[in-house]
Amino acid sequence: MSAETTVKHQMVRSLTLVPAAAIILANIIGTGVFVKARVMTCNVGSPEMVLLVWFLAGVLTLCGALVYAELGAMMPRSGGEFHFIGSAFGRRVAFLYGWTKTIALGASVAALSIVFVMFLNDLLGGSLPPLAVQVLPLVIIIVSTGLNLQSAKSNGRTATILTAVKIALVLAVGLGAYILADGNWGNFSQGSATGTCEGVPESTRLGISGFGAAMLGALWGYNGWSVIAAMGAEVKDPGRTIPRALIGGTLTVITLYLFVNAAYFYVLTPAEVASVPESSSVAGEAASRFFGPAAAAIMSAGLMISAYGTLHTTLLSGPRIPYALARAGMLPAPLARISRHGVPAVAILTIGAWSIVLSLSGTFDILTDMYIFILWIFFGLSAGAVLVLRRTRPDAERPYRVWGYPVVPILFLLVTVFLLVNTLLATPSRALAGIILIIIGLPVYEYFRRRAGEVPPPFWQ
Repeated sequence: MSAETTVKHQMVRSLTLVPAAAIILANIIGTGVFVKARVMTCNVGSPEMVLLVWFLAGVLTLCGALVYAELGAMMPRSGGEFHFIGSAFGRRVAFLYGWTKTIALGASVAALSIVFVMFLNDLLGGSLPPLAVQVLPLVIIIVSTGLNLQSAKSNGRTATILTAVKIALVLAVGLGAYILADGNWGNFSQGSATGTCEGVPESTRLGISGFGAAMLGALWGYNGWSVIAAMGAEVKDPGRTIPRALIGGTLTVITLYLFVNAAYFYVLTPAEVASVPESSSVAGEAASRFFGPAAAAIMSAGLMISAYGTLHTTLLSGPRIPYALARAGMLPAPLARISRHGVPAVAILTIGAWSIVLSLSGTFDILTDMYIFILWIFFGLSAGAVLVLRRTRPDAERPYRVWGYPVVPILFLLVTVFLLVNTLLATPSRALAGIILIIIGLPVYEYFRRRAGEVPPPFWQ
């Protein structure tokens, strides 16, 4: 029995521009912009360089959004990159993407559940017992998994609400710093040499390796921009909505991130930013300068909501990947089942369960670094897919064509290669773990290939 025959219900194109953009914003604005400034300051040493990294990472993200705008409008199907990569490079490479993304996705969800509990513990003054710190991430994942079993339209409304809260939080920190705090623009001329840089490896401080590490941190902060591509089958008028949501959402986030990071350094010296404890956040420390004693509680509550918003939308979009693989006969057929709510329920439950397993091990930075490394391998392949498909399928309908072609996809591809090589050199163990995960997928692919035969996948033709 094929995976296709297990589908009793169908996905519905219910997402208009506002909820589609909200899903992107809710997925991007998570914890990175609030917690990564500390590590990045240690990586590059000065406020100007931190802002430059955020800007360059934003430009790179925008290049990726432009690439995905063309591909997503061209192939508005569940699974996003699975179809992009498969169309250009074939079944094996597409499977390796889907396999790796499915496994690594749990790392992102697990990291977000861990950081949610970290901020909850801050809110409660560190009073959570050790057992609760271990168990609560599991509870958060279970709750979000249950909510994502509802319709995409319903979860789009949830994402819109969460996005409004996230933007309000960013604006509150930024405007509060500029209006209420006794700031000093002279902080921008100082360095971070005297900062404690708790938990930041010496190998990633300053120089090219430090710059590359800071870029990875910033890219974690921007991570999520591609999310709507995986939900292409649930977007109304995808030829117009997907490009507008991708480009508009990305530009909004770049503006907000530069605004709030400049605010951090307006109220804190670089050394103070670098000395923020690993268990706390730069945003919370900055807010304490104008919110006073209540700042910690306000920021912890806000960051909890922000972390949950990203976790929720990750569990919303991510299961569309194993769903697409199952439809192609590359994973067990039950993963292709659609519930009466029009969502891949079995895939959602599977990703939720896997995330729970990963939440029991690892740390925030280890999980995020491994996930980002793996993710950018396939971002690079997607950029390559634009170049390949322009040559092999020149007459295919393209409601949107990437601006600046071929410079934009080539630039995106080259920077991707630099980041991957730098990660291999700076943190080889985490990078190699990602590569091993990809390689493990080869025998899994062979198993399902022999089971399904060599029939071409018509859904991406």
